[in-house]
Amino acid sequence: MEVQKSKNFIEKSFDEKLVFDDILEYLDSNITDVLKKISKDSKENIEEIRLRIGYPLLVYANGQDYFINYNGKLKKNAENSFVVNNENIKKTFNMISNYSIYAFQEEIKKGFITIKGGHRVGVAGKVIYGVNGLETIKNISSLNIRIAREKKGISDAIMEYLINESNSIYHTLIVSPPQCGKTTLLRDLIRNISNGIPELKFKGLKVGVVDERSEIASVYNGQPQKDVGIRTDILDGCQKYDGIILLIRSMSPSIVATDELGGSRDIKAIHEALKAGVKILSTVHGEGIEDIKTKPNLKEIINERIFQRIIILDNSKGVGTISDIVDGKTLQTIFKETRSKDVIIKNIRKYNDNYIM
Repeated sequence: MEVQKSKNFIEKSFDEKLVFDDILEYLDSNITDVLKKISKDSKENIEEIRLRIGYPLLVYANGQDYFINYNGKLKKNAENSFVVNNENIKKTFNMISNYSIYAFQEEIKKGFITIKGGHRVGVAGKVIYGVNGLETIKNISSLNIRIAREKKGISDAIMEYLINESNSIYHTLIVSPPQCGKTTLLRDLIRNISNGIPELKFKGLKVGVVDERSEIASVYNGQPQKDVGIRTDILDGCQKYDGIILLIRSMSPSIVATDELGGSRDIKAIHEALKAGVKILSTVHGEGIEDIKTKPNLKEIINERIFQRIIILDNSKGVGTISDIVDGKTLQTIFKETRSKDVIIKNIRKYNDNYIM
């Protein structure tokens, strides 16, 4: 009974029915008046809202940019579109930073601010340097609100490929071009690994998440805004090398998960985790295995055959399409043309069936 109550609490806590409308409270009222007129079906597909001084208001959805007129209609041409001015940007930025820019200086230095709900607001403007390097960004000219959405269940059909016989997982790498759903898939894998999957006789494992860009768990005021499971510990805004070492020392994770490997210190951190017997779950930008083998640091981990499972994403059937799953030792496909693929495609279509016209 207690387990069922906990599960219900988790589902209720991460309800996202009004995710787009929740963002409107952080925007200048003139922009809000336009955006709230957008149809509900269109709102559900919007991934980004872009504000640039002197240019039309834009939203990004289903792989395309759309302009917006004063009636909230999405268009592919800029004629009669709402044009963003300096006052729109100024008021929006003040609301996002809760009228206390100083309190957000560390985040601004990184180029973004995370707001309630886990949504990330990218910032562009005049970069100010000091004796310690980049100090802040002033005279804000552009804002990019990236809407954080959960797509629970999208990893269900591939879990059988990642679980090994000792109630653990294989070292797993997700390879994906930008905006093809790698972080969304990573988050759902973490949730499944953390909670466990009774149907596969898989018990939940302790997962440590190094969330360098606050995108995986979307922590706000210490609380994750996204469901990453009941056995998950998060280091938010921490560099991957430092985070992996800290988690191993303090939280004894079975799995360490992180996003966007690339630098030499990232690779060093992976080797430290391997020494500690911890499994790695991570992502990397790339079109496929051959592409990432052209990148010096990433080529190293592929050639070393560290990752035992490599998941390849694209957007051929919608964002988050799993085009292949490869055995990291042999580099041969293990993705069967069976129910797994059918279920995955069904889930993709479920989240991409309300295309904006």
